[in-house]
Amino acid sequence: MPLTIREASSEDVPLILDFIQQLAEYEKLRHECVATEESLRETLFGARRYAEVVIGYEGETPAGFALFFHNYSTFLGKPGLYLEDLFVKPEMRGRGYGKELLRHLARIAMSRNCGRMEWWVLDWNEPSINFYKSLGATIMPEWELVRMTRREIESLAKR
Repeated sequence: MPLTIREASSEDVPLILDFIQQLAEYEKLRHECVATEESLRETLFGARRYAEVVIGYEGETPAGFALFFHNYSTFLGKPGLYLEDLFVKPEMRGRGYGKELLRHLARIAMSRNCGRMEWWVLDWNEPSINFYKSLGATIMPEWELVRMTRREIESLAKR
């Protein structure tokens, strides 16, 4: 059955949170997942929208989602599309739905004149690494993720 992809609405927040929690479980990071329906509703559909979500359906059944936002490349002088989360339910994997969601994002990136699409993958996640490589993506070994959590941000802001 073909995948139907549509832009999420505020009514989808419980489903989006469920997908995020399932992804966190898969990535062995459930203990770090503190998002709530309230925080998602505010940041995804509030006065200032920080990210966008598309949801893929097999018939009437939600199959997966992608959450993305724009970044910017000064070297290219263009926006980029940053994929924060891509998730397909385990029982629906192997049907090409992840590829369809990424293809949908690639079309969005093209329509918005993006110079790049980027995302992270956990180094132990060989199935995803191989999947991304099969689509032509490059794993960037020379780049390291740099992160500050809220505590470090507050400390830096007070200096």
